[in-house]
Amino acid sequence: MTYTGDVTAGGPADVRELPDLTISKIEVGDFGNNAYLLRCRETGDGALIDAAADAPRLLELIGDRPISKIITTHRHPDHWMALAEVAKETGAETIAHPLDAPGLPVPVTRRVEHGERVTVGVVTIEVIHLRGHTPGSIALLYGDSHLFTGDSLFPGGVGNTQGDAARFDRLYTDVVERIFDRLPDDTWVYPGHGKDTTLGAERPALPEWRARGW
Repeated sequence: MTYTGDVTAGGPADVRELPDLTISKIEVGDFGNNAYLLRCRETGDGALIDAAADAPRLLELIGDRPISKIITTHRHPDHWMALAEVAKETGAETIAHPLDAPGLPVPVTRRVEHGERVTVGVVTIEVIHLRGHTPGSIALLYGDSHLFTGDSLFPGGVGNTQGDAARFDRLYTDVVERIFDRLPDDTWVYPGHGKDTTLGAERPALPEWRARGW
C-alpha cells in the first residue's frame, strides 16, 4: 500500500517503509493528534514522536520491540497526555527542548538544542528549533526529505501564535530560514495534527502567509 498520511481516530496506522527507517502514523485523542513511531530497520530500535494520548493504543503500536526514546515536539498538553504512562512502560529516554521541558509531566532525561542529533538505531534525526508556537517547539528531520513539524507547520500555514505579531514573525522567519530556504520541494511534512503535505505544495503560499500574519 502507498503511504498517504491519511489516518483517523481509532483507525489503523499508515506505514511508510523507507530503506533505513519505518514510519508509522496514527491519530489519537480528542484533538486529532498525530503520533509517529520511527523504527530503524537495521537494528529494530524505535522512537516515538509525541506520546499525545491513548497510551494503550500507543503501546500496542510499539508492540514487543523496545523503543529507546520518546521525543516531545512541544509543551502543549495535547502532545504529552500519554507521555508518563508510555515512558514508564517502555523505560524510554524522554527528549525535548530545554525551553519547553519544564512544562512536561515527567522529567526530561535529554534536552536538545537546535542542530543536535538524535539517533534511532543507526539512523540519525536532526533537531530544528522553531520558535513561536511555543518557545521550545522543535521539528525533527530525517535525511533531507522527511520532516516532523509538531504544531509549527501545517498544510496551509504555520502554527497558531494566538494573534501575537512578534511570535508570528519569529515562527514564520524560522520556518522560512530553517526549513524552506534549506530543504527541497519533495520534503514530506508530517504535522502534529491532520494530513501531511510537502514543502513544494506549501512554498507558493509563503507570501500569503506573511501578508495575512497567521
